Amino acid sequence: MDERLSKVDPKLLELLVCPLSKGRLVFKRDTNELVSEGVRLAYPIRDGIPIMLVSEARKLED
Repeated sequence: MDERLSKVDPKLLELLVCPLSKGRLVFKRDTNELVSEGVRLAYPIRDGIPIMLVSEARKLED
């Protein structure tokens, strides 16, 4: 397992919401991102830190 994945505190992930929609986020282990399905954005996790900036999010394709 990638060590960066193990550094994210699961309790922190439960508390975070999408800064744009204020909706729930889903952790995608395979891409190491937090996904907001409502606005179709994926927020990266770098060195165990979720980057919760809309400008850093990746747009999800259909």
